Amino acid sequence: MANIILLGPPGAGKGTQAKRLVEGRAMVQLSTGDMLREAKTSGSEMGRMVAGVMARGQLVTDEIVIGLIREKLSSDAGGGFIFDGFPRTLGQADALGALMADMGMRLDAVIEMQVDDAALVARITGRYTCGGCGAVYHDKTHPTEVGGVCDDCGSDKMMRRVDDTAEALRTRLMEYYKKTSPLIGYYYAKGALSVVDGLAEMDVVAAEIAAVLDHSE
Repeated sequence: MANIILLGPPGAGKGTQAKRLVEGRAMVQLSTGDMLREAKTSGSEMGRMVAGVMARGQLVTDEIVIGLIREKLSSDAGGGFIFDGFPRTLGQADALGALMADMGMRLDAVIEMQVDDAALVARITGRYTCGGCGAVYHDKTHPTEVGGVCDDCGSDKMMRRVDDTAEALRTRLMEYYKKTSPLIGYYYAKGALSVVDGLAEMDVVAAEIAAVLDHSE
């Protein structure tokens, strides 16, 4: 069992690797967005608070997110927890550390998925998704066998995300480096940081992450 944080810019592959860990190690992925959507419709006291904040068009506070995480950490997770999208700031990192200490838990590893920005832009701007089954393709590295037709389900409904443009991605990268990259130094100073090549083949990245987890357990 291990509790980990996955760090990396948009498109680094955090979601893909988190899914593998969920399937292969029975870990529980804690995505801030998923938790907020789930809470909003739960009918719980915390859920009503989240729904009220969002209905007023306000930002959900760190205190509310920490409250949601506390609820999740109180549930059983045989393989441990994966923090995806939280923390994003140094203040959130401090709050998460205090919460885990209060609950008698520890953070076993922080894994930074490093990428080269130029290569990342090429990776993201070339990808597209099947609207029928969700299969992901890429113009250069993984095109469909028949142009515009999904290899898996045969659908011809191919879609590109509106923010998968070079300009939009550079804006998202800048936001990441301004707000989240200080966490790299923060966790390095705590001796918790491990680095993997986020642009390697998926199986290679998965193997590097597995090695970090096996070492930390």
